Amino acid sequence: AIALDARRRDRRRARVTRHAFSRSRPRHAATDWPSASRARAHGVAKRATMAALCCAGHAPGARAVRARWMTSATSRAQRSSACVRSSAIAREAENVDAAADLAAASIARAGADVASRLKALMVLGRTRRASGDGVCPQERRNAMTRVMGCASASWIYVELDERGRTRASCASESDATAGYGALLCDVITGRAPGDVLGLDDSFVDAMQIGIGSKMEKSRANGFKNMLETAKKQLRALEAGASANSDPFPSLIVLADEVRARGSFAASQASYLEPDEGKVRALVDVLQAKKIGIVAHFYMDPEVQGVLMAAKASYPHIAISDSLVMADLAVKMVEQGCETIGVLGVDFMSENVRAIIDEAGHADAKVYRMAAEEIGCSLAEAAQSVSYDSYLDDAGNTANSVHVIYINTGLDTKAAANAKIPTITCTSSNVVSTVLQAAAQIPDVNVFYGPDTYMGGNLAELLRRMTTWDDEDIKALHPAHDRDTIKALLPRLRYFNDGTCMVHDMFGKDVCDTVRSYYGDAYQTAHFEVPGEMFKLAMEAKDRGLGVVGSTQNILDYTCARVDEAIERALPEGERLRFVLGTETGMVTSIVRAVQSRLRDAKAKGVANLEAEIVFPVSSDAITQTGEADVPVVPGPSSGEGCSLDGGCASCPYMKMNSYDALMKMCDKVGSPAGEAMLAAQEPRKYESADGAGPSIAAQGCVPILHMRHFQKNKTFSDALVADITSRRR
Repeated sequence: AIALDARRRDRRRARVTRHAFSRSRPRHAATDWPSASRARAHGVAKRATMAALCCAGHAPGARAVRARWMTSATSRAQRSSACVRSSAIAREAENVDAAADLAAASIARAGADVASRLKALMVLGRTRRASGDGVCPQERRNAMTRVMGCASASWIYVELDERGRTRASCASESDATAGYGALLCDVITGRAPGDVLGLDDSFVDAMQIGIGSKMEKSRANGFKNMLETAKKQLRALEAGASANSDPFPSLIVLADEVRARGSFAASQASYLEPDEGKVRALVDVLQAKKIGIVAHFYMDPEVQGVLMAAKASYPHIAISDSLVMADLAVKMVEQGCETIGVLGVDFMSENVRAIIDEAGHADAKVYRMAAEEIGCSLAEAAQSVSYDSYLDDAGNTANSVHVIYINTGLDTKAAANAKIPTITCTSSNVVSTVLQAAAQIPDVNVFYGPDTYMGGNLAELLRRMTTWDDEDIKALHPAHDRDTIKALLPRLRYFNDGTCMVHDMFGKDVCDTVRSYYGDAYQTAHFEVPGEMFKLAMEAKDRGLGVVGSTQNILDYTCARVDEAIERALPEGERLRFVLGTETGMVTSIVRAVQSRLRDAKAKGVANLEAEIVFPVSSDAITQTGEADVPVVPGPSSGEGCSLDGGCASCPYMKMNSYDALMKMCDKVGSPAGEAMLAAQEPRKYESADGAGPSIAAQGCVPILHMRHFQKNKTFSDALVADITSRRR
């Protein structure tokens, strides 16, 4: 094959040279070009074959010959051709790991720079495409074999032969990706499925093609994703299922419809197109009584569907994460709303009340959706005796700062700040907050709380960062490198007894299933999820297929991947898959945002795009209703919303904010009798303890104001730095 490739190349050169030569000389002046071409081709083939054997270590005196070859004047094209032979040799390796190492070595030795190594892959890709050997047939190129995270359209198809061994074929529009796919297929074809599933993707790094620019790293990530796509198909084959039989329910979003897979997904989808009568009734009462509505992303799908439809006719409706809710409420009041309804748990409504008061609008009314407490398991953990003890220890440590999660009560923040300098954080800025503290205050001790999972995930992220390149670390925070991160790790502590019951759903069994069946999908995870889910999402993030952050980060990431698919506009279309590693109420906002983009794209001629939202739901987290229309609903029959083993489908506290509760609140607004009844639904204001000094709410706002200063200026305020460096109880 190498000799043939060399002959063809020299013949092409000969034709070009003959053409130029014939224009300046008489036609009878001929040269024996074929003979010269054969001689050169024979020399090239001999050198290339010897080079391939030397790479594999099979030729006599291989080490000496390899050294001479690598330093000789042999062209890069000849070295690239050698990789074709090395790929074939990989098939004969003793085991799959040895085959992968050999394949990686053949690429790494193909040249001194990334361009040369990529050229080797391109030569292999073109050669395989021309021969048809191991090329994925057209009929096998579909959504299940498509490699996600690849900039070019690529596919890998895996099946088992009559011996139960792996047989793989691939295809790609990119020559380099096709070359890698050919190597990968050679490595795994003929191997036992279990051996292939155990193959680590580190051999891609050994090829040394993912160093340098972001584009090069992205390409290497795409190669790793091809292996993950192959593994996903193998797992399904081992389980005796097709690649289409997925264990988790999902919603498939198209431009003109939403399809549900499974009863759980159907229950979520049933509210995406809300009753028009309910929408009209809500809009009428909100307009008549000048009521603004702020709701959290985790709201019940039914009420979210109604709210998002109502927003088209009434602007003073917003669905967001907890931090933004208060800011949006202030804007609504400034735009003429006299009452704000808060659909969330109690600390959210208390925060809205406090921020509105701080903005000078104490006359605006704020109401919750229930007279009973709308609690939060995480916020309650920060009011425990164990958290008080944790803060006492922190307060007795010099040069310390307490980073407290926004999802806590104002009284908790006030009490914490009284013991230790405290700054609030969100799931989207917790990493930058901790890194800034370490950069701005030498030898600072950081105490994070109360979310145990977020604290553990933060520590895990910092540990991972110690293996990153300094360039990647500086992209996250310019003042840090591996040495500073290593120095920070021993000074980071987090509370060990606080969790959100919703994010506790993502236990080991759920994560194992995600890894087995959805390893090649985009993984999204809230920063509060357990460590197993966090690691899974971080692994996907390292391959360019994941995000870890806030609810808004998850929404933005999903929309960005859809925008990229629209930009690619592949003629055959594609389906993007997203595993939703957070509360299921988030799906309403995601579906609306994605479908809006798909509709706009279809209007511009970009069709056949789909986005699948997968719900990683534990079987213990749902209840059979016995009804034909909606046979399954979120939450176990106990009504707590969670199983003992983890597996919440939704937050039971958030579900107290129902459509009926919202309409009852609106009906009472404006009448003396109704507002007297609504007094029980007002958020706590936390007056001053002694009646003379600042209110507890105002003291609780101090850590929030520190965070706002950091968000605006990218540094801690002088007042906070002075407090951290000078205060010690």
